[in-house]
Amino acid sequence: MFKIGDFSKLSMVSIRMLRYYDDNDIFKPVVVDSFTGYRYYSAKQIHQINTIITLRDYGFSVLEIGAFLSSSKDTQQKMLIDKQGSIAKSIENEKQRYNKITSTITNLYKENISMEFKVNIKSVPSMKAIALRDTIPAFNHEGILWERLGTYIEENKISVTDKSYATYYDKEYKESNVDVEVLMEVKSLGTDDKDIVFKETETIDKAACILVPGDYSNIAPAFEYLGKWLEETGNEMTGMSRQVPIKGPWNESDPKNYLTELQCPIK
Repeated sequence: MFKIGDFSKLSMVSIRMLRYYDDNDIFKPVVVDSFTGYRYYSAKQIHQINTIITLRDYGFSVLEIGAFLSSSKDTQQKMLIDKQGSIAKSIENEKQRYNKITSTITNLYKENISMEFKVNIKSVPSMKAIALRDTIPAFNHEGILWERLGTYIEENKISVTDKSYATYYDKEYKESNVDVEVLMEVKSLGTDDKDIVFKETETIDKAACILVPGDYSNIAPAFEYLGKWLEETGNEMTGMSRQVPIKGPWNESDPKNYLTELQCPIK
């Protein structure tokens, strides 16, 4: 057996980390001298500590490492696949940040020209609809719900029109776990099925509406414009705003040609 210092050299793991893993009950020495308190390790443990370090490098927490080591091979495989998926999402988020920074650098010294929007006041009638409400990872992941709803409609051969919209139910802007409902107009109401709901939507007597051209990054400036318009005109928001897709990835290949309508109930 080896004292902790010698085992640290053989395993290439610091004494501090060996003690840390011992204190957290995921990697214990073979023997602890009851008189001196010295920890002693076996060469057979090197493989296990290497596994722990590998899992740490994969982003596993101490609790996750402990669960991994005490699990079956099937569970370990699932944990690794789940972690792989989590890393893939992180990579995608980092790519989005990278692209945003690139865009900011490109436009840093260009003249700041704000987009021009026009507010139209109109009423929005009720309609029969099929709806799906759930939380999504982030504001720009609305497509997850549209895909689920579209798959259900196709599999059950439900007759829909081209009218649809999304409603964001959170009382404030959230960066994660966003509460969203997507719905499409149907010709007749059906029977609810788990998270799929049939209903008649509420009529909006008076809505401030803005057409937003281009990709979805233009929606934030449109809301800014709407906020200034509300303040200047003395109107007040009276309910949840809707985002009505008119042109998007499903019928337009170039994001520059996307078109979305914001509908904000007012009084």
